[in-house]
Amino acid sequence: MPIPTPATLYRGAAAAGAGSALVLLINAAKRAEVISTTAFTQLVAPLAQILALVLVVGLYMAFGRRAGRLGLVAFLVNAFALIALVGVEFVINLVFAELPTSTIETLREGPLGVALTVASVMFLLGTLAFVATMIRGREIPTVPLIMYVVGAVPVSFRAFVPEAVLDLGLLTLAVGIAWLAGWFFRWASSPTSSARAVFTPVPTNLR
Repeated sequence: MPIPTPATLYRGAAAAGAGSALVLLINAAKRAEVISTTAFTQLVAPLAQILALVLVVGLYMAFGRRAGRLGLVAFLVNAFALIALVGVEFVINLVFAELPTSTIETLREGPLGVALTVASVMFLLGTLAFVATMIRGREIPTVPLIMYVVGAVPVSFRAFVPEAVLDLGLLTLAVGIAWLAGWFFRWASSPTSSARAVFTPVPTNLR
């Protein structure tokens, strides 16, 4: 079985990013009642974070490794946060959706509430750190990276912001991720760019 080339893996990561953006749009449309809430929309909601993680891994492998230890720490925090958010989305969409408000409030007052808060704060900090290292590298377009951060803020504080603000945050996040995914796919399709990213030595302080 042939081993996929780095360019193919990068394009796969970009495609995953496009999928994440699509799921985020579905989530925003569902919350805004543009589309109905169904078993399908509830089940696919956590895929946004799973697919976004694939994109983040691809961007780190292509560009972030050259940011040294700071880039590695930022990537790991962001990755862990996205993994934690998968659990958050499952709880919100598949558990809370079936419970009365009183029960949800009781659960939020216990350890589950702490876990949800920690995951949200981690997501915001991880996103800020990861995007900062990407902007510092000056290899990825700045505007979609900033949109990624701006959209992440209301998502992280979803329990405290109005529904309209959260919907706008999801939309901004979706557009930023879609932009990054499209740019990354085009970049990965250039053999020179892909080869340069793969064969550029990792900083010696990480070896």
